[in-house]
Amino acid sequence: MFNERTAIGLDVHARSIRAAALDTVTGELVQARLPGSTDAALAWVAGIADRLGPVGVVYEAGPTGFGLARSLSTAGIPCTVAAPSKIVRPSGDRVKTDARDAILLARLLRMDELTAVRVPTIAEEAARDLVRARDDVRTDLMAARHRLSKLLLRHGFVYDGRAWTGAHDAWLRAARREGLAAAGPGTLAAFDAAYDTVTMTLARRERLDRDITAMAADSQFTAVTRRLCCLRGINTLTGFGLAVELGDWDRFTGRSIAAYLGLVPSEHSSGQSRSLGAITKTGNTHARRLLIEAAWHHKPRYTPGKTMTDRWAAAPAEAAARGGAGNRRLHHRWQVLAGHRKKHTVANTAIARELAGWCWSLAVMD
Repeated sequence: MFNERTAIGLDVHARSIRAAALDTVTGELVQARLPGSTDAALAWVAGIADRLGPVGVVYEAGPTGFGLARSLSTAGIPCTVAAPSKIVRPSGDRVKTDARDAILLARLLRMDELTAVRVPTIAEEAARDLVRARDDVRTDLMAARHRLSKLLLRHGFVYDGRAWTGAHDAWLRAARREGLAAAGPGTLAAFDAAYDTVTMTLARRERLDRDITAMAADSQFTAVTRRLCCLRGINTLTGFGLAVELGDWDRFTGRSIAAYLGLVPSEHSSGQSRSLGAITKTGNTHARRLLIEAAWHHKPRYTPGKTMTDRWAAAPAEAAARGGAGNRRLHHRWQVLAGHRKKHTVANTAIARELAGWCWSLAVMD
């Protein structure tokens, strides 16, 4: 609950901050335009606190990060970082300015009508940057491979085997040497540029994979990562990514974690009618993608192999037992959904929703 006397809303941008302080006792409104530095914001907030008593501060989560929230908390000033998608704006309000946004934030803070996001620690944010950099490289690699393969397709070259293997790489070089030579120097230059992009992106991905593996083996996320790896489809990269993206698992329950990840159906109900639609796709996009990809691994017949037993050996015995139970349960659910002739993408989403609950149960075992 908001217990301070003055509510301060900050509309934070890279080069400027628009501030509004609302005194809940007298109704006085103080506004200011500040430079985009943390020191300037701290000095202004401290001045308002000296003049109007205890203050609470809020600003929207955005590209400027959480540095301001950490600095305010260190100075002993309560700070809320609001989720932008959850801010209620009047439907008839057609004028949007930085000053009005700051005032709206201050008023919503006073009424406790804001949904706060969790401010990660510096270590969590550093690990999250690493994981998301790897995800960006994955996207870049897919785009680079598509450009290269479609360039060859336009000139009539189609590979019949499994793509992006050693044999495929030899075929690419042979196609460049033998087939594209007659296409002209422009086509050869385009091929070389696309091929070099794929090679360099692969090297970037391997370097990031090594960094993630090293951090997963010796960091505050090691224990959670090893427990998550007891489930099929979750290797070190996926487990570390989930551990980093969700951070504090204790803020969820086995039911609420799926809603946070956007894996529950949307709903539009009124009166006696109840209509369910596609999943909401809200919350953490990166964690949801990891779970969707991991859920596909539960479709084939479940037979624990050496890889899985090695992962169980690295985790506590209780986590290994729970992981084995989860693997059996999820494979059984796949069989049931397939028996009901559910569309495979729909069935996989349902498995991912249940997989999120199993991940939560393993993460909070301590």
